[in-house]
Amino acid sequence: MRIGLGFDVHKLVAGRKLVLGGVIIPFEKGLLGHSDADVLVHAINDALLGAAALGDIGKHFPDNDPIYKDISSLILLKKVKELLSDAGYQVVNIDSVICAQKPKLSPYIDNMCKNIADTLEVDIDRINIKATTTEELGFEGRGEGISAQAICMIEKYKF
Repeated sequence: MRIGLGFDVHKLVAGRKLVLGGVIIPFEKGLLGHSDADVLVHAINDALLGAAALGDIGKHFPDNDPIYKDISSLILLKKVKELLSDAGYQVVNIDSVICAQKPKLSPYIDNMCKNIADTLEVDIDRINIKATTTEELGFEGRGEGISAQAICMIEKYKF
């Protein structure tokens, strides 16, 4: 068994779609980034890669490579799953939290869990996502950006 921790943050800007957990969320701003800037999936990717000692998403999907411009982070998650499989690991579970003052995310969490579970080909009860505000404190509380943290457990395949 191995444990990994991931963290990501992106700035909120006008003119971008807000994508979290592969779900497009109606909001006047979206997250700035080279890919779709899905902070939740980025944090999960980093947690999974870290648990397997495979580096981070910047190593595997650099933001200066045009192939990753505006790519869905779920596609990157599928590639991370393949990297884990190649190294002999499978996902045990993922727990995560999104920090955003707005918009209210609870109506979208079930769909986020489904997207992530489907992409990783695991049962949905292995994926947990929480959302919290920061009580108007910090950059999240001021509506300047959104952050996410994830922790995961992986294990070697059992044959």
